[in-house]
Formats: sequence, structure tokens, C-alpha cells
Amino acid sequence: MLHDADLHPFPSTVPGRVGGHRRSKIYGRLSCPTALRAIAAGGYVAHRVFFADEQAAIDAGFRPCAVCMPAAYSEWKARTTAPKTPPGITPERAAGSVPS
Repeated sequence: MLHDADLHPFPSTVPGRVGGHRRSKIYGRLSCPTALRAIAAGGYVAHRVFFADEQAAIDAGFRPCAVCMPAAYSEWKARTTAPKTPPGITPERAAGSVPS
């Protein structure tokens, strides 16, 4: 069973390429060591979801796992922690390089 961007399950003859955790909104490889440890401990399976690919997980609002997808996680982190410029203010003016 795969999940769409609204987390609705749908049947598929093709297995998902990434898995995620519904509560933490994190997706990663099916072989992720952190996810496999959580599954072995029994506390993860009830909230597990599967996506056809990374884009489907992103569309559903999930972020990449820092353990099994470090490059994708770094890119996500850089995008989400970039300083925000208020509307109507250019980045140069916000940085103080343009006189008022």
C-alpha cells in the first residue's frame, strides 16, 4: 500500500521506494538503520507509511532522514533555516549593503 500527498493509502503493484513515519513526518530509505532499529523495538510500525518516491514524500510534507539521506537532509535544512527577508525588503537592504 502506497500513500499519496494527502496520506491516503492506495493499492499499487509496484513497491514504494521510500518509507516514512506519519507522526514525525520524516522519510528515508527502506534500509535506514534508525528506522530498522525502531521497527525492531516495535514502536514504529503502526505509523509507517510508504511512498512511490522521494517527491511523493515531499509533496506529503515529509522531510528527509538525517541518518540515511544526509545530502538530502542538508539541502532541506539549508532551505528551511535560511534567513527570511520581510516582504518589500531586498536581500541587499536586509543585509545593510544598500543605504536607506
